[in-house]
Amino acid sequence: MSDAIDLDAYFRRIGYDGPRAPTLETLKAIHRLQPLALPFENLDPWTGKVPALDADSLQAKMIAGRRGGYCFEMNGLLQAVLEALGYRLTSLIGRVVWNRPDGLPTPNRSHMGLRVELPEGVFLVDAAFGGNTMTGPVRLEPDLEQDTPHGKVRLIPDPHGYAVQHLVAPGDWRSTYLLGLEPQVPADFETANWWTATHPSSIFVNNLVITAVKPDGRVMLVNRNLTRRPLEGPPQSERLETAGELARALDEVFDITPPAPVESLFDRLPA
Repeated sequence: MSDAIDLDAYFRRIGYDGPRAPTLETLKAIHRLQPLALPFENLDPWTGKVPALDADSLQAKMIAGRRGGYCFEMNGLLQAVLEALGYRLTSLIGRVVWNRPDGLPTPNRSHMGLRVELPEGVFLVDAAFGGNTMTGPVRLEPDLEQDTPHGKVRLIPDPHGYAVQHLVAPGDWRSTYLLGLEPQVPADFETANWWTATHPSSIFVNNLVITAVKPDGRVMLVNRNLTRRPLEGPPQSERLETAGELARALDEVFDITPPAPVESLFDRLPA
C-alpha cells in the first residue's frame, strides 16, 4: 500500500511542510494535522456503500477529494503514509464500548489502531475515533495519564490488551474501545469493514455521524444534532431543520463535498 501513496499530495492536504524523517516529532506533527484536515464521516456506509480500503481509493476520496472517512479509511491512510516514511508499525483492531450499555462491547471488532515502534518507546496511533479522535500518539503503557492536544488519554489493562480511555470531564474517564494487541493483516480489516458498513445493527448504517477536530475543540453531527465542544467551556448544540442547514454544515463546518444531493441526504435523516 505504501508504495502507491503520494506523500507530496498528502502533506499538502494536511498542511504539513516539516521534516520527513521517521521520528517522534514528525509523528506528533502528522498525527495532529491529519484530524484537523480530514473529517471523520460515514457518508458512504450510511448511504449503502462499502468504503474501499485500497490505496488508490483512499487517496482519491480523502486526498484528491473533499472527503473524510471512518476509522478503517483514516487510519488505513495514515498507516500507508507512516510506512512510506519508514516507520516500524503494526496494525491492531479493537472492540468499541463507547456509549454501549454497561460497557458491553460491540459484537464485531470494528475499530482500527496502529502500534508504532520508536527509539523512545512503543506508541498507540489512532487518528479516527469520531468525537474522541486523538490528536497525538500515546505511549502503549498501562495506567499512565497522557496529554494530547485535545485531551487526556490513558490505557487500562484488559484481558486481551488495553481499554483505551478518554477524560471527558474532571475525574470522569470513559472507555472508548478495547484494543487487542495481536497483529492484524489487511484481510482482517476487509472483513471488519464490510460488517461495519453493512450490518443492520451497525451504528454507521443507521446514523449519519460526522465529526471535525478544530484548533479550539471539536464539532460533531449525529443525524440532525450539531454539537460544538470547545476545549474550555460547555458544549453548544443546535438542530438542523432544513436541507439548506445540512448543506451549510457540510460545507462550512466539515469541509465536505457530499457524494449525493443534499436534499436526498437530509430526507434520510431520522426525524
